[in-house]
Amino acid sequence: MTAAHSATTGGRASTPSLRDELAQLIADDGLVPGDRLPTEARLAERFGVARSTIREALKRLEEEGLVDAVQGKGRFVSAIAAAIVERPITRYEGVSEMLSRLGYAVTTSVFSVGEVEADAAQAESLQVEPGTPLIRLARLRYGDDEPLVFSVDHVLRDALPGPIAHRDWSAPLTESLEAYGQQVTSSVARISAVELPFEIARRHRLTGLGPWLLVTETCLTRTGRRVLLAEDYHRGAAIGFNVRRQR
Repeated sequence: MTAAHSATTGGRASTPSLRDELAQLIADDGLVPGDRLPTEARLAERFGVARSTIREALKRLEEEGLVDAVQGKGRFVSAIAAAIVERPITRYEGVSEMLSRLGYAVTTSVFSVGEVEADAAQAESLQVEPGTPLIRLARLRYGDDEPLVFSVDHVLRDALPGPIAHRDWSAPLTESLEAYGQQVTSSVARISAVELPFEIARRHRLTGLGPWLLVTETCLTRTGRRVLLAEDYHRGAAIGFNVRRQR
């Protein structure tokens, strides 16, 4: 698949996916720190998109520190791009999206879905009253048929109205929320190294897989509403995070 094919759909481009293609271009073209990137015009022609779209994607790379913009001279591969961030901790992305970006063929098993009331901790994270109706969803995401991420999600019930029995719960929650006007654009997350809870590991035959990275994430819409509390157990032997630090 060429960069242009994967970055465009029906003549329109997704800025996040195009950002990924541009980052991959740095590696594929053998660019090293200090090398100049092609001009916006050439990149637009190469990817078959508008220059404004290329500019937005390049801006993301600048914000992540992978590209340096020099006024009047162009954009250059930064000093830290040699350790290109394959999974930057600063970028919000859904679990299925993340696994797909890492090259996995993703499948999902839904273990349970039901309605519950928010306990004190959940209410605090979502900034609602205890007892507020929630939807609780437990799923396991596989990558190339290997168990990689076990998730327990709590969604505000009024953010996903209608009967829960007839919804495809294997689909990304962010897409379902966006269909009801609740577009998730950011999150506040805490990451810790843990063992998968014994009862979960035993019940779903996930024992002996080593340590997991627990990402507890409160997801916010564009208006700042907290609609989703996600607990994602990432299999530590297969998935990691990259962090850029600088003085």
